[in-house]
Amino acid sequence: MKHPPAPAFTLVELLVVMAIIGILAALLLPTVGRSKESARAVGCLSNLRQIGVALQLYIQENNNRLPVMRDVSTATNPPTPVLPGPDTVLAAQLGNVTVLRCPSDNHGWYQQTGASYSWNSLLNGQNTDHLQVFGLNFKPDEIPLMYDKANFHIARGAAKAVNYLYADSHIQNLLVVEGTR
Repeated sequence: MKHPPAPAFTLVELLVVMAIIGILAALLLPTVGRSKESARAVGCLSNLRQIGVALQLYIQENNNRLPVMRDVSTATNPPTPVLPGPDTVLAAQLGNVTVLRCPSDNHGWYQQTGASYSWNSLLNGQNTDHLQVFGLNFKPDEIPLMYDKANFHIARGAAKAVNYLYADSHIQNLLVVEGTR
């Protein structure tokens, strides 16, 4: 007694199935990339929040004054006099200066300058109750203290490419310009 041959897939059917799986995988990859960037962005926001707490501690310890510091220059001939960077000035308040590294910093800013975030040096040494830039008065919720050095989070869209830490310690993805809220 002979058994009928077992049904099998043809080579064409297997190739079609593999092509469909490949197309589905290609459609999924951008979504996975955005999800990974969103997770790194949350870590970056958390770091900025911790920096905000460190700045508040610094302000309390220094008669309500902001620190005097500047981003470390990557130029071969930096301007003189060179002010210390955030990694030096806030080291005691931060405890661990790796908080100054944004997980999305793929440009190497942290390795080159000690921080993935820029300090608004226009506010150096100012009293936090009376913030001024170029003779204009600002409320603490209107002026950023620190922000991402580059568009680290551009995968989330242009409006969310850079995170800002404001003087009142709130974090925002988009720089607020007067009258745009």
